[in-house]
Amino acid sequence: MTNNKTLAAAMAAIAATAAAGLAGCSNDAAPPAPAPALYAEGTTVTLALLETTDLHANVMSYNYYSLAEDASLGVERTSTLVQAARAEFPNNILLDNGDTIQGTLLGDLQAVTSPVPCSATLAIHKAMNSMKFDAGGMGNHEFNYGLPYLSQVTNTEFGIPGVSKPAGNCGAPAFPLVLTNVTGVASEKPIFSPYTLLAREFAGTGPDGKPVSVKLNVGVMSFVPPQILEWDQKNLAGKVAVSGAVEAARKYVPELRAKGADLVVALSHGGLDTSTYSPKMENASYHLTAPGMDIDALMIGHSHLIFPKGKETGAAALDPSFAALPASANVDGANGFVNGVPTVMAQSWGRRLGIIKMQLVYQGGKWVAVPGKTTVESRGFKYTDGTTNVKADPAIAAQVAGEHAATIAYAKQPLGVSTDFQMSAYFALAGDVSAIQLVNQAQIDYVKNFIATSTDATLASYKSIPVISCSAPFKAGRNGPSDFTDVAPGASAAAPVGLQVRNPGDLYLYSNNNLQAVKIKGSDLKAWLETAARQFGQIDPARTAEQDLVPSYGTIYNYDVFYAENNELKYQIDVTKPAGSRIVGLSYKGKPVADGDDFIVATNDYRAGGGGAVPGIDGSKTIIKSPDANQTVVSNYLQALGKSTGKVSLAANGSARSWSFVKVATAGPVILRSAPGHLAQAKASGLASVTAEGGLDASGFAKYTIDLSK
Repeated sequence: MTNNKTLAAAMAAIAATAAAGLAGCSNDAAPPAPAPALYAEGTTVTLALLETTDLHANVMSYNYYSLAEDASLGVERTSTLVQAARAEFPNNILLDNGDTIQGTLLGDLQAVTSPVPCSATLAIHKAMNSMKFDAGGMGNHEFNYGLPYLSQVTNTEFGIPGVSKPAGNCGAPAFPLVLTNVTGVASEKPIFSPYTLLAREFAGTGPDGKPVSVKLNVGVMSFVPPQILEWDQKNLAGKVAVSGAVEAARKYVPELRAKGADLVVALSHGGLDTSTYSPKMENASYHLTAPGMDIDALMIGHSHLIFPKGKETGAAALDPSFAALPASANVDGANGFVNGVPTVMAQSWGRRLGIIKMQLVYQGGKWVAVPGKTTVESRGFKYTDGTTNVKADPAIAAQVAGEHAATIAYAKQPLGVSTDFQMSAYFALAGDVSAIQLVNQAQIDYVKNFIATSTDATLASYKSIPVISCSAPFKAGRNGPSDFTDVAPGASAAAPVGLQVRNPGDLYLYSNNNLQAVKIKGSDLKAWLETAARQFGQIDPARTAEQDLVPSYGTIYNYDVFYAENNELKYQIDVTKPAGSRIVGLSYKGKPVADGDDFIVATNDYRAGGGGAVPGIDGSKTIIKSPDANQTVVSNYLQALGKSTGKVSLAANGSARSWSFVKVATAGPVILRSAPGHLAQAKASGLASVTAEGGLDASGFAKYTIDLSK
């Protein structure tokens, strides 16, 4: 909040006019009267800024992979939170922080399998229009389906050669969309409006206690990670450029203020990285709160975390990544302030509503926040009593009934192959590969065939280099206890289960990832494995208090599990050692892997291009850029197995464990958080280290005891 620029401009104009008039007047002429203040000194107004983030096309409280209702997520319940907040705070503005259109089978169906025509509006946008959002920003996943699609579904001409939306008005959000730090390469202009200025009239209170009408101009900006150029290179290379969040803010905040913004709100699609600022930072939100940035409220996302700590009864503790921030960073995770700037992150999938409530007072011709009167909350479905979920808003289901039914029908289509085992990620962090091995096998098969059939001389020369693969358990608790891969529960040799279209998406979540391959050395492989092993906490064998084997699932998508044909790659992880020195016994075909050994690794474009910050894996070692999505590769592999053998089996496709923990006895309990009720499955999978199931934590995870000596 700075001086009211409109008022200042008006006063300057009056002064100039007066000066011109006085030039021809006698000294006896009376000076001009000062311009009247817009409001009486001491006038106050209370405003609530509401945030959703990382909705990922979760319109309904429904899991299309398991074909089951899931009351822990969904915009249809977020809508109920919004209605309650609006009743509580009549002066409000509702904003979305991006990663909106991608993330479920519904999103994939509307973008890829059965693309929506220009005349239709995306299901997620229908819901948001119904909820009357005031503005929205972008996330990195908005670019997954390509610029032409994004142009159409947002009804926006980007000014990019070769990219244009269909003629006429396409179905789109009924609220302004902004993006501050992405420009067209050719035009050097923002592809979306870099900001919007929301002129709103609210109920305030005069210094005499009487109600008054208050007009506020709220400026809204939006920032995405520069890494979109790496993650969606196939869609964006040569078409767009991305600047750092700080540079973009410094360019446009003064412009917003000059146009009369009383408040500036930043929608930053990134987490809180307090390290030294770089324009290439993925999680640069923290630096938007630095002195002089002139941003009044910060709404963040991308990390799928809760900030500040939930206020409901029994709320989960702050994610350890926040607790690990240095005290000097001035991050208040209990109350929601970063360098004094109110900051909120509303988790993901519609599970929370961010609320920044500010009381403003008119002083000296501008609106300023009343000290101690700003509160921040990340409000969940159980905010009323810590136990009861809010009910779904029936209006949302009515808006998308057709799309919802079509997605379920699509999900149920058969793949033509059956399985005799359950593929799950409940204990992927304890060594279970039942949901990972098939992905790695599919990727190896694809890369070997690609090289074998290539007419490129360089690729042909790689035929003797071992091809290995890595994949992560993408659905292993990042978004709560219902967020685990679980394909064909109950399947057995006696009762095989037919696989369906929905299952490859459960095994490989990100439909936007394309398969790529990198050529690396043994030293690179060791560094890659060390990076993956950072997922584990460092266990102190002498400690008697409970220790978390995996303190945070926030970056579970970076826990790569490696595999070679016939399980010929082996390694162990010593969780008693500090991160960076945990990998031992790394071998291939029974021989230790030497630093100079060559390998080709089948992976995805995110990782090959530098996603996850694996040392040396930055795009420079990529030898294959496949046109095919990893999810499609898995689906095709499963269908090919169906034609050749009719099934996938535990013996051939789900039990080859390439890694294990170095055995160590601990004085106190070590626990792994996972979905409740699956101890028997761990036992059936041969995980001797999983010995008992404990009670639930505040997030609903069961605490399983892990005996690292077994």
